[in-house]
Amino acid sequence: MNVKTVPPASEQTYLNSQTHTALNNLAKLETFPPQAVQVELDTEEGTPQRLKSAKEIAIESATDAVRYDPEAIAAQYRRRPLQVWGRMLSVLWTFFSFTLSLWWDGKRGKTAVNEKRRAARLREILSQLGPAFIKIGQALSTRPDLVPPVYLEELTTLQDQLPAFPNEVAFQFIQEELGAHPYEIYAEITPNPIAAASLGQVYKGKLKTGESVAIKVQRPDLAENIGLDIYILRRVALWAQNNFKMIRSDLAGIMDELGERIYEEMDYAHEGQNAERFAQLYGHLKDIYVPKIYWEYTGRRVLTMEWITGTKLTNLEAVKAQGIDAPYLIEVGVQCSLRQLLEHGFFHADPHPGNLLATPDGQLAYLDFGMMSEVKPYQRYGLLEAVVHLVNRDFEGLAKDYVKLEFLTPDTDLTPIIPALASVFNNALGASVAELNFKSITDELSAVMYEYPFQVPAYYALIIRSLVTLEGIAINVDPEFKVLSKAYPYVAKRLLSDPAPELRTSLRELLFKEGEFRWNRLENLLNNARSSDDYDISKILNQALEYLFSERGDFIRDRIVTELVKSIDTISSNALANAKAVVGEWFGVKANQPVVSETDQKNLEHIKRIWGILQATPGFDSMKVLQLLPQLLIKPEVQNMSQQVVSRLAQRAVTRLIREFLLSQEESDAIIHNGSYPKTSPQLSLPGAK
Repeated sequence: MNVKTVPPASEQTYLNSQTHTALNNLAKLETFPPQAVQVELDTEEGTPQRLKSAKEIAIESATDAVRYDPEAIAAQYRRRPLQVWGRMLSVLWTFFSFTLSLWWDGKRGKTAVNEKRRAARLREILSQLGPAFIKIGQALSTRPDLVPPVYLEELTTLQDQLPAFPNEVAFQFIQEELGAHPYEIYAEITPNPIAAASLGQVYKGKLKTGESVAIKVQRPDLAENIGLDIYILRRVALWAQNNFKMIRSDLAGIMDELGERIYEEMDYAHEGQNAERFAQLYGHLKDIYVPKIYWEYTGRRVLTMEWITGTKLTNLEAVKAQGIDAPYLIEVGVQCSLRQLLEHGFFHADPHPGNLLATPDGQLAYLDFGMMSEVKPYQRYGLLEAVVHLVNRDFEGLAKDYVKLEFLTPDTDLTPIIPALASVFNNALGASVAELNFKSITDELSAVMYEYPFQVPAYYALIIRSLVTLEGIAINVDPEFKVLSKAYPYVAKRLLSDPAPELRTSLRELLFKEGEFRWNRLENLLNNARSSDDYDISKILNQALEYLFSERGDFIRDRIVTELVKSIDTISSNALANAKAVVGEWFGVKANQPVVSETDQKNLEHIKRIWGILQATPGFDSMKVLQLLPQLLIKPEVQNMSQQVVSRLAQRAVTRLIREFLLSQEESDAIIHNGSYPKTSPQLSLPGAK
């Protein structure tokens, strides 16, 4: 990412004259709709003039905003040693006094008695130290494995219960960004903020066109304060990373990731773009709602968006009182998160309870799009491949996945890591992958990652934060809620439908073991996939046929021929045996019951169930499948497969004929035990001569 840092400017510097002029003109032209706020662009003489939209104006007004660049920040603060050391000593002294209090409580045996008070004090310290430390506190509030329950509860209040800054400053920022006093821009605005967060505070207002809106205003001197703290924290991270060998994670990288996200959050125009992109990618999902951005009233330090009336999912009593199905909305959130992480890669990295609301009409509304992140395509496919290897208990493949996902370097010796992963996941998996909860996986992996040379990538910290937070909300709603159980239908659908070579390989690994087709796995995939909302069985069948008749489908075609021969041979043997039994009854000849391979019989049962699953799947039409047959029969690959099936069936028939009429019983049994063909033919028992 190419970014630059410019020195923090005065608040007045950020006044955008172009925006100011446009909005003043808007005030004069009452009949001019706000959605069409535009100003003329400079163009060459004689060429048509294009007009800027309000969105373009807002985004351009933020082009001079600070961007995160650790080298530029370091160069800036190296010239200010007194400021840096003054701040560093202040931070160290604050934490020293807090640590001393904990030590003194321990000496007097009052740790438990004073725990709640100390937790409140830690929250106050982080609030006082500023936004950078507040963001760290927010990250800790999602880690119950690191923070005691009392502290955890206290730190969650950092998310939406912070001290507000004066209204005079907030209203001045609105005037500087939008070109007029708030009372002139909005029909209504609350006299005081209704919520205060680490980077800004929110007012409720109403536009002159009647829409209720949330107005977010940034805190003063934000860039200056955050830049200094990030610089100090990054230096501490580098020092710790270089001096403590037990630390294998890239602390500086994690700090850079955090710094980049915070700096992006300081640009409210960028947040507005994030919201619109999120709405475009996920707003169409069932019962997902994303608020509208009002660009005419948005700038770098002011964001005006649609007001959402809703209830936190963690407020179960209020949710139930409105007749809202909270477990269902959690499942909606899980499905949305899966698409964020594994489909499009653009995900909400801060889904705390305050940012997920249940609306009165039963939808799940997402708020606050300042902290977003992306998962690259190879990382998305790597995560899906890891799920397949986990299901297969292929821990060698899983270890290689960690290399692909950049947890391990390519030159890492995986020999000792593979059994360590096997030990962890064999304990965690239990009866079924679906019974796992996400936190149990991360907890089990912690010891292995400390013992072996794992380096947790910076992007992974945000994914963990997102998933653990979502799971925490889910478990609060329903203690028996299993996130992975709800996620597996989507994973099954992706494995069946995604044409990417990586997932085609993963599907083959899942369905075949040592050359044998595992019908039970296909049955399980189809059964799970049909629970996915956007599962299109017709599309799946078309993609499957396209893949089957491609060069990559050679192996699959060969296995299909083998399975068809087995199934047809078993069915025909059973039919022949039944016919013999009927004829035998006519002539008083007793026929033995056919002996069918247990594996072949189970496969037949699986095939019947799979056909039943397909018929019960929404969108499946057996007539359309039959209509495809004429097109398939003329394909050279199908004709070749047909010839192979006929040839192999003929070979089996000849072999069976030889066994029944030309070989002794002992030789026949020897062939059967050698595995040349299944023992399927019945034996006729004639009455002895008298």
